[in-house]
Amino acid sequence: MTTVLHTTATDTSVALSIAAAPYAIRAERGSDIAARESLLDVCFGAARHARTCQRLRDGRVPAEGLAFSAVHQGRLVGTIRLWHVDAGGRAALMLGPLAVDPAARELGIGAELMKHAIAAATTLGHGAIVLLGDKPYYSRFGFSSAKMENLSLPGPFERNRLLGLELRAGALGGAAGMIVATGKAVPYRAAKVARAA
Repeated sequence: MTTVLHTTATDTSVALSIAAAPYAIRAERGSDIAARESLLDVCFGAARHARTCQRLRDGRVPAEGLAFSAVHQGRLVGTIRLWHVDAGGRAALMLGPLAVDPAARELGIGAELMKHAIAAATTLGHGAIVLLGDKPYYSRFGFSSAKMENLSLPGPFERNRLLGLELRAGALGGAAGMIVATGKAVPYRAAKVARAA
């Protein structure tokens, strides 16, 4: 039997036994950033910075306690982050990107990252998560297009890929309008360093 080591929002380690899953999910660390960026390039290509949802992340930091890394054999193989947004008048989180190293996808890391992120967001008291993604994949985690028909994104997007999950009943009720970023801005010094890289 192998162990998956999960890290809670307070960074306390909890061991969960899962057969054939020798990886750890933990809070993202500053030392993960370079490997995370390389992984995102591999998974989404150089044009990933032009994607519509990137507009909601540019110049922002992820929601506190809601950025996670998956590590396998000492190497970062998965990442997920959630970001504060206003979803048509409702406070929510935007999920993305979720990325897993193609060589490690058979380990089920993507699904475990999703479950971990949803559980952490629920524990921290957030009401809803929205995302732009593949409905057949994300529906198994409870995401649907219900309550999303009156929401839009700041750029082109496919309507059937805009999905939401209420963590608290009614959290997306009456949501209408543009989804906009509301999270903390990247500190000036960090933004300057990132531009120089």
